Amino acid sequence: MDLKKLFGYEGKTVVITGSASGMSKSATELLLELGAKVYAIDINKIDLPVTKAFQADMSKKEEIDKVIEELPEKIDALFLCHGIAAFPGKELLVQKVNFYSQKYMTEKLLDRISEHGSVTYISSVGGFGWQQVYNKAVELINLPTWEDAMEWYDKHPDLIKSAYVFAKQCLESYVTYKCMSPEFINKKIRINAINPGDTTTGLTEDFNKSTSPNGDVKEGEEMISNIFLKSWNGYPAEPKDMGYPMVVIGSDICSYMSGQLIYIDYGLTSSWTSLALLQANNKSIEELSAEANNK
Repeated sequence: MDLKKLFGYEGKTVVITGSASGMSKSATELLLELGAKVYAIDINKIDLPVTKAFQADMSKKEEIDKVIEELPEKIDALFLCHGIAAFPGKELLVQKVNFYSQKYMTEKLLDRISEHGSVTYISSVGGFGWQQVYNKAVELINLPTWEDAMEWYDKHPDLIKSAYVFAKQCLESYVTYKCMSPEFINKKIRINAINPGDTTTGLTEDFNKSTSPNGDVKEGEEMISNIFLKSWNGYPAEPKDMGYPMVVIGSDICSYMSGQLIYIDYGLTSSWTSLALLQANNKSIEELSAEANNK
């Protein structure tokens, strides 16, 4: 079996953001290995042998537009992977980078994406519970322009207070809301997102600082460990643990997969869901275990 043919990237045109580091860099390396022609974008310098690299600030519409002008007229797969941690006073910046720029790029490039192409995002376990803000997210999604969205954000300071969480919840809402929309489904363009759990990347220190109320790296690291790792005596993922599956999802291997939010977190969010269902039924794990043992 020819693995390159199985993936279907050989000779295909791929656009990916965030390639300078982390999960996206791992994905970009694999795309190159599989024979793709890669156009990569990051605010930082990209040191990979891609077809063309761009440096751009993804919070700025004019810089995004400039890059879009230089991208190929036909794109087979689009990966939107850029993101930042949240800090007080940076709420709007986080919305622009972690969600709105991704929606904007998708829709600006949609006419160029080939039939049976794919769009794949990096979201986050931090977007868990996206259903709770779905109506508001759809309201934002349906605004026609970047400027309308910025005005909407100004009018909803309480929603964007949980900056990182809300941005990722909007991204996950976008995938579910748009997967059967005519502009995607008429060309059979697949749209999916991965939701990584705790992963060690170049942003780890920023996430540790932003998690701690005092901006303390060690305190934030402990808090993240307590949330994501302590319950299963686990370990953080490496960038390739996220980047490689993302490449698979955007490939011909997953040619019938669309509208999916894939949690890559060693089962953590499934356990959260399980606990919530048990609590809703007023039975704890201990009670259920006792019942099973008495049978």
